[in-house]
Amino acid sequence: MAEERTLVSFDWAIKYLLKNKANYVILEGFLTTLLGREIKVKNLTDPEGGQASEKDRSNRVDVLAEEDDGTLIIIELQFSQEIDYFHRMAFGSSKAIIDHISKGMLYSEVRKVYSIHIVYFELGVGEDYIYYGSTNFVGLHGRDELELSPRQKEMFLFSEVREIFPEYYILKVERFRDIVKDKLDEWMYYLKHSVVRSGFDAPGLSAANELLEYSRLSREDKLRYDWYVDKWRSNVSSINTARDEGKAEGKAEGKAEGLAEGKARGKAEG
Repeated sequence: MAEERTLVSFDWAIKYLLKNKANYVILEGFLTTLLGREIKVKNLTDPEGGQASEKDRSNRVDVLAEEDDGTLIIIELQFSQEIDYFHRMAFGSSKAIIDHISKGMLYSEVRKVYSIHIVYFELGVGEDYIYYGSTNFVGLHGRDELELSPRQKEMFLFSEVREIFPEYYILKVERFRDIVKDKLDEWMYYLKHSVVRSGFDAPGLSAANELLEYSRLSREDKLRYDWYVDKWRSNVSSINTARDEGKAEGKAEGKAEGLAEGKARGKAEG
């Protein structure tokens, strides 16, 4: 078996390397594999526009990709647990639509949005590691699904109502069990381990294996990446410590309350 190569993590690469048009092939490969159709990125932007410092954004990445046809693709990576993350997903897709429609434009010109979320924590409750969500309308009585009229299909070039609304993908990286069955699993393996194994041939991974190798980075980028990894580890450690302390404190409080209740009951029975 060939020796595995050390690559930079996807979250760091998407912030500092993949915005170079020469490297779009990597992101296009990932999106093509996930969405099941060929993706060509017209440009990438940072919606936050540098409003926050690099330190403030060490565990959050927001990238907005635009296709030639105007389709918008939100890509967000998140490491820290957020109880209201689903709400943030809804806000992000809504904001992308609002930000890309001008006064006087018709509603039919609202951009199509794909909202992709790569999360490294347990979001919600579910056994799978990849989830998809879309909008459809089902009759309350007949249970039939509302469809577009022939005229609407002709005008909007969509075949289903859900194609008008944002579509969501959630990739729960830590839940992936390293069992590679298809090309999307190959990407999941890289997202989890920052490694492209021998034999992986999913779109974009060959380029990732070449362009994202740590040893190819400039000295400045190596220092920046090392700092980023150390910061991430520190954040994870802080989160785990707070969680453990919270559990310990909860147990101590529960024990104290139990003892107090036991004493009170004993006095009452005595």
